Amino acid sequence: MPKTAKKSDMRSHRHVLAVRFSALGDVAMALPVIYEACRANPDVEFLFLTRPLPARLFINKPENLRVLAVNTSEYSGLSGLRKLFKEIRRDFPFDVMLDLHDVLRTRVLRALCRLSGIPSFHIDKDRRGRKRLTSHKRKMLAPLTPTVCRYRNVFSKAGFETPETFTSIFAETGASPEGYAHLSSTKKEGDTWIGIAPFAAHKGKIYPPERMREVVSALSARPGHKIFLFGGGPDETRILSEWEAPNVYNVAAARLGLENELALISALDVMLSMDSANMHLAGLCGVRTISIWGATHPYAGFAGRSQSPADIIQTDLPCRPCSIFGNKPCRSGDYPCLNSISPETILSHLP
Repeated sequence: MPKTAKKSDMRSHRHVLAVRFSALGDVAMALPVIYEACRANPDVEFLFLTRPLPARLFINKPENLRVLAVNTSEYSGLSGLRKLFKEIRRDFPFDVMLDLHDVLRTRVLRALCRLSGIPSFHIDKDRRGRKRLTSHKRKMLAPLTPTVCRYRNVFSKAGFETPETFTSIFAETGASPEGYAHLSSTKKEGDTWIGIAPFAAHKGKIYPPERMREVVSALSARPGHKIFLFGGGPDETRILSEWEAPNVYNVAAARLGLENELALISALDVMLSMDSANMHLAGLCGVRTISIWGATHPYAGFAGRSQSPADIIQTDLPCRPCSIFGNKPCRSGDYPCLNSISPETILSHLP
């Protein structure tokens, strides 16, 4: 475990490389911490290294922050990572590396830093704690350190403060409705706009679509309500198109682009999401999020930013959580963690 940098060391750090390649939700959780570090240290230049899609999240970024989007497939293997390291050092002579990912690729970059005499600090993912949390026979159901706090700890170990000042990526400029104006008329006083993101990367995190459709139908019947359906890819877009109705809009089919989707999210009154990236995108916009949890659990540290426990919908079962990411098959085969949640329960949490 690297030691915390002394204040004298911190003053020598003027060019900081922070790295988190994926995934979209994880980068969304890291973004507020990065912005806070930049604003608290205006005399330090920061470079954030990530992939192209997450790089588009960095709207209204601080002046002392650069974002470098790379296609990791172009820098595969040890030779590729050496090339990436040299290219970054050529254009941005960083004197400290902050690894917010701790995977093989970033470990190689840390090793190259070490060979070059550059200090590095990395996230502690507490893999043992995760294993205990998801164990079938020796489960220890106790909350782990939130991932956002783990990101803050990396900056702290390097000597940088991250005061909790972030509220929204649109806090200073506001979000323009122009990019989604063709999807719906302007929001009027008294209207209630609800976003619904019913999908996730793995089956263990997806509420049964036929039941979610009941939720959508019931909400659309409430006076003054407009429902916006978020998703991606042809299969999700096709399913959401079948749910369209008066006051129900398929955002996935509109192909707004990430920045315009974020602007739309910022106009919502609430986002209903699975344990997925959209939960964290809503957090970036300062929007209240109600989340549904199945095979995964908020105790793993991935709950939405500033999310109230009252806005977390889940069923207490001895098998939960069975997975950190929801990618393991259900031991009972029928996902009782999700099927035990009724549409009425979800509707009771929504305005």
